[in-house]
Amino acid sequence: MKTIMITGCSSGFGLETARYFLEHDWNVIATMRTPQRDLLPKSDRLRLLSLDVTQQQSIEHAIEDAGDIDVLVNNAGVGMLNALEGVSLQAVKEVFAINTLGTIAMTQAVLPQFRQRRSGLIVNITSAVTLKPLPLLSAYTASKAAVNAFTESLALELKPFNIRVGLILPGRAPETRFGENAQRIMGNIPADYAELSEQIFNNMRDASARVTWPIDVAKAVWQVANDPSAPMRLPAGEDALYMASTH
Repeated sequence: MKTIMITGCSSGFGLETARYFLEHDWNVIATMRTPQRDLLPKSDRLRLLSLDVTQQQSIEHAIEDAGDIDVLVNNAGVGMLNALEGVSLQAVKEVFAINTLGTIAMTQAVLPQFRQRRSGLIVNITSAVTLKPLPLLSAYTASKAAVNAFTESLALELKPFNIRVGLILPGRAPETRFGENAQRIMGNIPADYAELSEQIFNNMRDASARVTWPIDVAKAVWQVANDPSAPMRLPAGEDALYMASTH
């Protein structure tokens, strides 16, 4: 029975992916900063671990506690929606620390066991905004685009060791806590950008718009995990698929 380790399982894509793999008889190691035992069904195939991807010691402890795994899903992330003028450099650094450096650090920590076994899969969750640039998301998009480039280069680097690397690009997901997390660090939108921001927020409130649901991401991760011939880059969600088709 294979084991998958997923970061950022307190909500959204990570939580749904953990639930989906549990339902399909995998061993699941679900990580979050503060483990919450009531989020997932009780199972002897489930382990909850505390993990902060911005702290090296936390990463080392989680990898040690996890033991041998077959798949790592780097899902932990944070959003940011604001004009660049409206965000502090410290907030931008926080976005990169979680979205970019956290992904790199987790990958680096798991590589020794994958390389020694000459098997393993790393799946990085980024965003469809890297396919189609959108306003007020410059810092966030940069943090995810960096992971895309990292993943594509890493795939070549790890191919001799039979380690696969996949990239999932979800679209806008109203069911996740992206907006809530983004508001925590986004700051105030400057007045001169008010009209543009109102257009963006109106688009986000459009109930008829194409969106991504957490189950779309879970199924995309499942496809990569179970089909060695799956494309390295997989859009997930109706809007992401549309953006990919017109990109």
